[in-house]
Amino acid sequence: MKKIQLLVITICCFWISASAQNRFPAIDKSPMDMIYFPINYPVLKIQNKATDPLIMRVCYSRPQKNGRTVFGELVEFGKVWRLGANEATEIELFRDVKIGTNKLKKGRYTVYAIPTVDKWTIIFNKETDIWGAFQYDAKKDVLRVDIKPEKSTENIEAFSMAFEKLGTGCQLVIGWDDVVAKLPFSW
Repeated sequence: MKKIQLLVITICCFWISASAQNRFPAIDKSPMDMIYFPINYPVLKIQNKATDPLIMRVCYSRPQKNGRTVFGELVEFGKVWRLGANEATEIELFRDVKIGTNKLKKGRYTVYAIPTVDKWTIIFNKETDIWGAFQYDAKKDVLRVDIKPEKSTENIEAFSMAFEKLGTGCQLVIGWDDVVAKLPFSW
């Protein structure tokens, strides 16, 4: 009887150990990333080198091109796109900003795009924590601005975003495949 109890306990321990290893999902094909302005703000902050306050951060997923035609096929022209993959891209503003002459208040927003060949309409929407653009609701838009996409000098395999400092603010540089679009911010 003790041998059977020991065997059952041993099997349960192995089963618990094996199932504990399966609790984490596989690595996503479109990993999530986060960028800050000022650039590298968290690292500068812990090194006591941050000279400016945190202005904004963007959280987005980075799909890969994988030999596909991106704009016009994978990302359809004229349709709302989550500006990345998986969860819709979000921006958090830690102060009021301007995009051109348009004001955008401090807060957290989902960012969508409607790309075409000649322009991208960038949309800031107050609905956050949303997956994809499947439940996009234009009634919750806070701001729409148009920017002009440009041909990139390089082929960008992974969808990417980065901030570039400008004299009066910064610009969010968005790139994938052979396209780059820049969204200017000032304050």
